[in-house]
Amino acid sequence: MNAPINLTTTLVERERIAISWLGGLPIAAIDRQESAAMMLRVAKLARGSGRQPAFITSANGQVVSECARDASLRALMLSADLIHADGMPLVFASKMKGRVPLPERVATTDLFHDVAKLAEGTDARFYLLGADPEGIETAVANIRKAYPALNIVGYRHGFFAADEENAVVDEINAAAPDILWVGRGVPLEIAFSVRQRDRLRGVGLIKTAGGLFDYISGKNSRAPDWMQATGLEWLYRLWLEPRRLFVRYALTNPHAAYLLLSGSGPNPLPLVR
Repeated sequence: MNAPINLTTTLVERERIAISWLGGLPIAAIDRQESAAMMLRVAKLARGSGRQPAFITSANGQVVSECARDASLRALMLSADLIHADGMPLVFASKMKGRVPLPERVATTDLFHDVAKLAEGTDARFYLLGADPEGIETAVANIRKAYPALNIVGYRHGFFAADEENAVVDEINAAAPDILWVGRGVPLEIAFSVRQRDRLRGVGLIKTAGGLFDYISGKNSRAPDWMQATGLEWLYRLWLEPRRLFVRYALTNPHAAYLLLSGSGPNPLPLVR
């Protein structure tokens, strides 16, 4: 029998995960393999409990910058149970000025495969929400090819209107996934997860996923490994989409670097529960 969860403690306290405050956000000092195992464990423990699902999201330099400018977005981020470092600049900054060092970058595009490998052949259930209709179909086909024993209990594209949202939530609850992957981009995916978290009682854990399904479908490509390791993945994306990303990166990258390297940013606050 699964042990009951102590609801008076937070996820990071129960899992004994250290936190590094970076740019005003509490970033979890945890690696990918530990994250994958923890996610499956927490999700399965929640089965049939009727509790609000755990909510895990990610931050990179852009998110750090936007949270410092937008208090409402920061409040949404602080409502998460755990925030991964999806950017090497956060890892580099954590090793400065006596902060809690982050062991590695936990990019969702890598973490998904870590979790899928552990889940394959078990009874763990996934639901995939995001991308456009063609993109999610291709992504699911590629996932099933790579992990034929993975239990995908449902999927849906992420382009739906506000008046369709309740029906989408009902569909997800009916599928009762252990992990719901939400890939709608920031801030849409975070706002959706927080807004609907209390209704998603059939879900064990929610993980925001950004552009995960576009990468799995082949629509988008990853930067070379050396660019990812040195924190230059943004430069690769800029090279691919200069018109869309130039202004964004020109505004957020210097600001994020200042916040991370100077230790500035909004004052650390307790996680919102």
